[in-house]
Amino acid sequence: MKLALRLLTAVAVLLCAAAFNMPALAQGRLLEVYVAYLGPDDHYNSRGERLSEPWQVIRQDRANFHRFGIRDRGDEGDRFFASAANRARMERMVLNGYIEGNAGWRVVNDNCWIRVEVYENSVRIEVK
Repeated sequence: MKLALRLLTAVAVLLCAAAFNMPALAQGRLLEVYVAYLGPDDHYNSRGERLSEPWQVIRQDRANFHRFGIRDRGDEGDRFFASAANRARMERMVLNGYIEGNAGWRVVNDNCWIRVEVYENSVRIEVK
């Protein structure tokens, strides 16, 4: 009886742990992680227009880093967004992903540090 109770308890614990981790599992395989500073250059597109969506600012940051060589001190590189085709997927990846709390507002309105986890079809963004 004690063995059955222990097994049942272990299964319940594993099921709870899996349930809490479902969003992470649903994102697919983690491809890479990078940290970047979103400075003044990242908040404007190539035509000088102010960007108004978080995905636009993050995409511009990666274009600045990879295409234009405009880098803020501390910006880390990544392999995934070195591709223009992958940068074009940024909007969908943000919509499929997760941005903590008021991070979306801060990305658009502040100069701030972000940590980005890149998954196959989504990103997870934290503001530092």
